[in-house]
Amino acid sequence: MKTVLAETTAQSPVDVYDIDGLKVAEDLDRYGATLIPKLLQADECRALATLYEDDRRFRSRVVMARHGFGSGEYKYFSYPLPASIQQLRTAFYPALAEIANRWNQTMGIDVRYPSTHAEYLRRCHVAGQLRPTPLLLRYGAGDYNCLHQDLYGEHVFPLQMAILLSQPGKDFTGGEFVLTEQRPRMQSRAEVVPLQQGDAVIFAVHHRPVEGARGVYRVMMRHGVSRIRTGQRHTLGIIFHDAQ
Repeated sequence: MKTVLAETTAQSPVDVYDIDGLKVAEDLDRYGATLIPKLLQADECRALATLYEDDRRFRSRVVMARHGFGSGEYKYFSYPLPASIQQLRTAFYPALAEIANRWNQTMGIDVRYPSTHAEYLRRCHVAGQLRPTPLLLRYGAGDYNCLHQDLYGEHVFPLQMAILLSQPGKDFTGGEFVLTEQRPRMQSRAEVVPLQQGDAVIFAVHHRPVEGARGVYRVMMRHGVSRIRTGQRHTLGIIFHDAQ
């Protein structure tokens, strides 16, 4: 059954995707991440992965080892984005903005997010965050991505998405998507999200609210990718704020 992420966004274009909206919201509240199986089909994944070789599509290339980010590389798309990536960004934003607004209210953060992605991008652009942030990542054997947060400027949308474009066990081995959370006065907790080709993970970028014995507190989140054992792994990253 095709559903939207929240009842109040029944007219959102996100309903073109086959997702369980209640599970998405519940998982994000409980774990800071949610898995959406088979968001993209295999042929869509392969088509997106092949874009990596077309430098005309991208504004920059980053070799991770040069910056201490890990090992591997990624490229940021330039505007205009490929239609399928633009659709993902536009479609998922409204319902995720509702979750983000609820989180900020719970944590006592004054920032609120507008109802459409176009409105939010205008906010980013007025602040000088003009560069698109959707990206393609490519890892080979021995590559990995250190735990990090994708912030990029003053305006940070607190949820983002990654979609695995390669097939585990066939195209590569290893390379698990890893999340960690740091609660106050506690050791970090790690969680591995078991992605298959076409699966998406939506997760907290920076922090999220957690109910504790003394009320709500903020949990710091980071994400990364474990070492690729063999083969090559491609991932599409959908970040909703633009960069300076």
